[in-house]
Amino acid sequence: MSYTKKTLKDLTIRDNFLFAAVMQQEDNCKQFLEMLLDIQIERIDIQYEKTLIFNPEYKGIRMDVYARDEMHTCYNIEMQVASMDLSKRSRYYHSQIDMELLNRGEDYDCLSSSYVIFICDFDPFNLRRYCYSFENICLEETGLKLQDGNRTIFLSTRGENPEDISPHLLNFLTFVRENNPLEHKDYHDSYVSQLQNSIFQIKQNQELGSRYMLLELMLKDEYKKGILEGKAEGKIEGKAEGKIEGKAEGKAESIIHILQASNIVSEELRSYILKQSDDDILTDMLLKAASAHSIEQFMESISFKSNL
Repeated sequence: MSYTKKTLKDLTIRDNFLFAAVMQQEDNCKQFLEMLLDIQIERIDIQYEKTLIFNPEYKGIRMDVYARDEMHTCYNIEMQVASMDLSKRSRYYHSQIDMELLNRGEDYDCLSSSYVIFICDFDPFNLRRYCYSFENICLEETGLKLQDGNRTIFLSTRGENPEDISPHLLNFLTFVRENNPLEHKDYHDSYVSQLQNSIFQIKQNQELGSRYMLLELMLKDEYKKGILEGKAEGKIEGKAEGKIEGKAEGKAESIIHILQASNIVSEELRSYILKQSDDDILTDMLLKAASAHSIEQFMESISFKSNL
């Protein structure tokens, strides 16, 4: 395994950092959902890189893009480049979304509809389709739907049935598959042109570029530390625990360092970050800190509420 360094200008729509930044823009996300689902959305509220962790003993999830429309329907949109089985992941994502939607004492009828959408640069089911849509139906009466409000969609850039999807969706998936970092090719599609313009603007953002560079340096450092820790696996337990604690503290300090580029970090928030010891949570915070346009946006993305 090796670490490949990229600059912000090298990124394409398939890179999670840039994909989240593009889809964070309301019109981009709204048009994508309208194009895919053939619906009209009046307004949409977007949270990028949203984390759901309900119990430290259970696996949390980090979503690339999480949005709700005016009908309270939830949409989780994920970019997937590496080929993998996403079936169980989609089940877990739906369950975690449901956990957030229903408060104690509320009736199950209060659950909103939810979509989990994977954009895959591979064919997840090897049937050469651009789109695979799933919802619960009765096996004995296939025309009978459960109507539980959950729907999972897998988009593939490797389909071979263009006649079954809209020309706009086909152009979008072609754009994703061709993975062109220059964003100059004309796809003869207004939505793709809009995405290309958004990508261009994002790459001209010097503050975002600086944050991404800092994030890359920190991730590279974490990768090197991981290699060294792997080589030192045979050392005594006490030293190993000390390394883990030091690694967590270093990552927490990195998060604070990134945030201070935007504004002064309060002692309350600093203390909250420094108390974190789970590496997955800290990595997630590090990504959010690098992407957030303000400390307030970072605090919202990690569901941190000040007591002041």
